[in-house]
Amino acid sequence: MYNGTFNLGPITLTAPNVSSIPPPIYKHSIPPLVSWISDENLALLLPIICYWTSGIMFHIIDQYELLEQYRIHTPEEVTKRNKCTFAEVVRDVIKQHMLQTALGLLLNYFEEPNTTGHEAHDIWTWQVRFGGQTSPAKAWLAAFAYTYLLPFVKISFAFFILDSWQYFLHRAMHQSKWLYKKFHSRHHRLYVPYAIGALYNTALEGVLMDSCGAGLAYMVSGLTTREAIWFFCFSTLKTVDDHCGYCIPWDPFQILFPNNAVYHDIHHQSFGIKTNFSQPFFTFWDRILNTEYHGTRGYVQKQKEITAQKYKEWVESRSGSSSEDENKAKATEVAGKSTGASTSEQVVSSRLE
Repeated sequence: MYNGTFNLGPITLTAPNVSSIPPPIYKHSIPPLVSWISDENLALLLPIICYWTSGIMFHIIDQYELLEQYRIHTPEEVTKRNKCTFAEVVRDVIKQHMLQTALGLLLNYFEEPNTTGHEAHDIWTWQVRFGGQTSPAKAWLAAFAYTYLLPFVKISFAFFILDSWQYFLHRAMHQSKWLYKKFHSRHHRLYVPYAIGALYNTALEGVLMDSCGAGLAYMVSGLTTREAIWFFCFSTLKTVDDHCGYCIPWDPFQILFPNNAVYHDIHHQSFGIKTNFSQPFFTFWDRILNTEYHGTRGYVQKQKEITAQKYKEWVESRSGSSSEDENKAKATEVAGKSTGASTSEQVVSSRLE
């Protein structure tokens, strides 16, 4: 008889090599990842932390002009074209996070806590499904599929559900003048998006588009609470990145996903507002239903040229400022030496007298 022991994170699983005798199930609650908060509440808190951490990071990049060469729009456009103040954006995002948390706490009240103790039995079942008597190879294969492949498939399906929900609801809000004016137009007051404004919406749109979309994806895909934590945090970071206002060649989100900051920026422009409805991960619904903006490459190239020119001017202005500062410093130094020399001469003269 072979007993395979599998160390899967915090759980150690033993898979006996006897297909007719499944391992017993001893279900019990899973200890929380963090001692002072349940996993269910952590799934509400961490996405908010991710949002503000990444949003503030991009805000610092904006304020200190750290990545000017990758800007999609110039700082002047942010000031002139946007129809809302930064304070208004922050206020509305805080409101949405408060509402999102309240709804999550309400749902958590009725949610049954996740349990452990059944994994060995589940893996044994998978071994049997692979066919015939169990063996060390099948045991390892079943453990790998159960521990890594299954969560990957579930999270990928959650991506699909969220993308589908947001595409059709987002498109409906643009096709219906009433829905657009009543709910979605607020988000489009940001003609030039920036990271902290990713969730700048009306309260109802935020609940329908983001909270309900993510919640539906979580339930339909059958994610565990810990898988949901990963999914919620990842989708939050992706949404912030889509609104960051930078086309960064080494940004992993912009490398992995076709739906990126430039793609979504087009949707915020007057010429692209009826296109590029897909968010936050993929663009397949836009391609299938022919709502993708067809001048994307030209727009990207044009923005790169504008950004390059503005960056050149910015570098030159910085160089000019540095030269002026150096000249002023030299002038001050010379003046100081002259003053020092005059003072010395006065001292010498007084002594001679």
